[in-house]
Amino acid sequence: MGIFAAGIAIALQDLIINIAGWLFIMWRRPFEAGDRIEIASHKGDVIDKRLFMFTLMEIGEWVDSEQSTGRIVHLPNGLVFRNSLANYSKGFSYIWNEIPILLTFESNWEKAKELLGKIANEHGEHLSGEAEKRVKRAAKKFMIFYSKLTPIVWTSVKDSGVLLTIRYLCDPRKRRSSEQAIWEDILKQFAQNDDIDFAYPTMRYYDNRREGKPGAGGEEK
Repeated sequence: MGIFAAGIAIALQDLIINIAGWLFIMWRRPFEAGDRIEIASHKGDVIDKRLFMFTLMEIGEWVDSEQSTGRIVHLPNGLVFRNSLANYSKGFSYIWNEIPILLTFESNWEKAKELLGKIANEHGEHLSGEAEKRVKRAAKKFMIFYSKLTPIVWTSVKDSGVLLTIRYLCDPRKRRSSEQAIWEDILKQFAQNDDIDFAYPTMRYYDNRREGKPGAGGEEK
């Protein structure tokens, strides 16, 4: 009898965990229908919540920039106890997106940075005011604090050039379209400036004596 009871308990384990998961989802509300979430390597928009499972309209996988794959994925409620859950929509409602632009060392990077700043502001600054309001509302429930919500361009140096990175706020569902609009403006602006070039993988021989600065071992000009 004891073995039979143990077998029944094992057989019903997942069922019980899924019901407990449903109770947790309904009580704590880690996500709602319509939210975009990531859990157990699955990403998507929640389209249904039921007693034993919840359903996602899948995004990502083989599709770039978290666009919909067209597949519907059913996941057991018990996953909320076994995996971390990321919610793109709850609280802040926006995500930070970054676009890296690598320029050659010979480019006028300061001019390029100014152009990128203008482009980023044209596409992202209008969200900053609304985002600030949402942060204030979310801060009442979550420890969310941002000192700067407007777009910014960061500068760093890589092996093959100067890296300028645009960081801006966007709607999670409009990430790809916002990137496309920004990239198209970048391509148009850079095409009009002869002193700005994209860097790409190349091999170059550098003669420090002939090309280097005098103070760094180069010959006097």
